[in-house]
Amino acid sequence: MNKTPRLLFVIVAALFFAWGAWLMRSTEVKPVAHLQQWRDALLLPLADDGLALRDIQRLAPGELWLQPRPDGARLLYRVTLEGEEGEWLLQAELVLSQGQRDSLMAAQGLKSGDTDTVLDDSLSEQMAGFAIASLTLQAPDALASERLAASLGQPRLTLELAEGQAWVYPQWGLTVHLRGDEVELLHAVPRKAFRATR
Repeated sequence: MNKTPRLLFVIVAALFFAWGAWLMRSTEVKPVAHLQQWRDALLLPLADDGLALRDIQRLAPGELWLQPRPDGARLLYRVTLEGEEGEWLLQAELVLSQGQRDSLMAAQGLKSGDTDTVLDDSLSEQMAGFAIASLTLQAPDALASERLAASLGQPRLTLELAEGQAWVYPQWGLTVHLRGDEVELLHAVPRKAFRATR
């Protein structure tokens, strides 16, 4: 008579254990599909100040844009990267001398305050060897921050911002901007520039 309650207890305990194990498996956080690849192809070379336009062009075709600004023109390469979560919008700024900025503005007939202008594809080919100063990856909507942490690990530093939070990965010169529990964008610069701004 004592065996029946004991057996019943063992069965119930086993069922609860199996259910708990299933719940743990079903709640495992899935890493962001392409982030490891992009880290190796983009973030690591940029951190070492060795990322060139051609490295981004290998990932996907994009366009060069000239952005006139009061503090000097910026030359930006914009490309859409397809991810499992949706589209990531990448924008990379090229390193230019002041003379090169002025020359591009004059060649396009632009002045400070004009709207961004897309440049000819042939210019992208000519400038393939130019270094990248910084890049921004805008995340798809509703990308959970825990998925990014599963891909890159926990940040070394967390900062509270006026709107949201920033996770800092100094080893990659990377700052991740969060709004609530969702990733808004990733911003990366060479480690040397990152240290200079801290």
